[in-house]
Amino acid sequence: MEAKVSIFSSVKFFVACQSLLQLSQLLVSGYMKSSISTIERRFGLSSQKSGLLAAFNEVGNTLLIVFVSFLGSRVHRPRAIGLGALLACLASLLMALPHFLSGPYRHGDRRFPNGDPTWNGSILCRAGSVAAANATAPLSNRSCGEQGSSAHEGVYPLLLFAQLLLGVASVPMQPFGISYIDDHASKKNSPLYLGILLAVTAIGPAFGFLSGAFLLRFYVDFDKMSADEVQLDRGDLRWVGAWWLGFLVASCLLLVTAVPYFFFPRRMPPEDDPEADEKRQLDIFQEDGILHFLKSFPSMLCRTLRSPVYLLVVLAQINLAAMVAGLATFMSKFIEKQFSQTADFSNVMIGGVSIPLAVLGTVLGGVLMRRWTLGVTGASRLCTAAILLSLCFAFPLIFMGCPTQKIDGIFPPWRDAAAQCSSTCMCVQESFHPVCGSDGVEFTSPCRAGCVAVGTDTATKVINFTECRCVGGAGGWAAPRTCGSGCGHLLLPFVVLMAATCLTASLCQTPSFVLILRTVSAQDKSLAVGIQYMLFRVLAFMPCPVVYGSVIDSTCVLWDRKCGKQTSCLYYDLDRFRHRFLGVQGVFMCGALLCFILMALVLHRRGPRPADPQATNRSVYELVSERSKEEEVNPGHA
Repeated sequence: MEAKVSIFSSVKFFVACQSLLQLSQLLVSGYMKSSISTIERRFGLSSQKSGLLAAFNEVGNTLLIVFVSFLGSRVHRPRAIGLGALLACLASLLMALPHFLSGPYRHGDRRFPNGDPTWNGSILCRAGSVAAANATAPLSNRSCGEQGSSAHEGVYPLLLFAQLLLGVASVPMQPFGISYIDDHASKKNSPLYLGILLAVTAIGPAFGFLSGAFLLRFYVDFDKMSADEVQLDRGDLRWVGAWWLGFLVASCLLLVTAVPYFFFPRRMPPEDDPEADEKRQLDIFQEDGILHFLKSFPSMLCRTLRSPVYLLVVLAQINLAAMVAGLATFMSKFIEKQFSQTADFSNVMIGGVSIPLAVLGTVLGGVLMRRWTLGVTGASRLCTAAILLSLCFAFPLIFMGCPTQKIDGIFPPWRDAAAQCSSTCMCVQESFHPVCGSDGVEFTSPCRAGCVAVGTDTATKVINFTECRCVGGAGGWAAPRTCGSGCGHLLLPFVVLMAATCLTASLCQTPSFVLILRTVSAQDKSLAVGIQYMLFRVLAFMPCPVVYGSVIDSTCVLWDRKCGKQTSCLYYDLDRFRHRFLGVQGVFMCGALLCFILMALVLHRRGPRPADPQATNRSVYELVSERSKEEEVNPGHA
């Protein structure tokens, strides 16, 4: 009687599990970036701090990736992946924990009872109400004590630790998963399985952004209050969506996807392929090949770094990776501020437009390489043309925007027309309750607009503020909303050009990887790719979100303050925001273009070279063995 084969002995089932796991893990990363502006607003973070938060998972990943790569198949790879998934589940739970440790969100009116001072007139103009202003001082002090509690102060370190843990958790997932599949899949099916994993890796962040677009529609404290108690809508500058909800969903997915890995064997029966048994012999590398590898490592490293083409390609890719780091972290915030859109709409633009087109461009680059049978020189020309074309699409974006709306006392800097008429209103300076006056000028509160009355609907929700003496005369009124930048008509052409930029820039991804594989010797390919990814993290994905955040902070014209401390930015100079943010993107694109042009010149001077007959994917054991034999025959060969 034939023994029943367990589902955990199937490579196909492992591929399915690995795809779901990588999708769940990338969901956390994408959702984090989609919620970055919301987390800033909720906990009073600057863009520099949020940039550091977004990049911190790369720290844990970079510290351990080399060590884990050396472990190879000496460990039980499925269990190591399962432990990493459980650790990622814990990290995702820690990301959501600050919501439950912190008190309710007060949306700018923190100094008054219940966070809603509309009904007692505290945010309205009360001329000469010095006593009333003094009466609010105890409330202010008590509110400051609440905001300065140990739980609230510890939010940012907790988020950093969770991101660090998430980076550590992701280390074994993809390397061990790919090697496990390649060791046990048939030669025919292995490329298909790996292609599925790479496709999931590409679209995973898009799911994170789209999840953010959906979940940020819910109010942050929907679990703590009824819908009738929420006085804000999504268009309000103080709106904070349920940023924490996506992390809970992702943690549940990670927990479910982690379980099967503890039932997979260390070695499963190979698929119907006689060559599969030979793959298992690669484990010998862990015993005998490691010594050869360590002995030959210095010469392999020097030889790789002496290749000008390799260095230029890697520098070009680092510039492109730096550009991607800025786009992924802050482009949704850019759209939100520049075009006065909600956070959920901005995430749809990134997750539903930019990322899918970038994936399409990467695939299309490979198709063009195959259709035109491009060699090294042709690939360099394709990369140069792609970046040059993307620059042409990106350049008009710098001019597609409107200046910041008129904000009394803030922007333009010299505008402070209401200062005199509201000077007797005894307004609380740190109160933030933006209103748009009937004359098109925005005020940070109804008190600053000189409003003395309020109009409500049947549900006691504020409709407008009336008798505003600082708004176009004594009969002015103001609506509880932002006036906006007035650039809504430019959103569609901006999105079209941004999509074209992403599509054309990503055309060079596949050719640039091919350039690396074809311009280094066969025995150095694994090391060359490893150095490349290491430099990506160290020079692009780790520092660049912080750099972009600092650039964005430099355009702030009004900072929020909590109990005398500067927190998040309330208003930006939109012209400076656009010019500096997109300008930094342009600098990195020009850097990539320069590297590709120099590489094309180097290849042109070098002339045509014969194709490398060994330019195929080889195992690390084969490469090291070949290199060892060469050194035995030619001990003086560099």
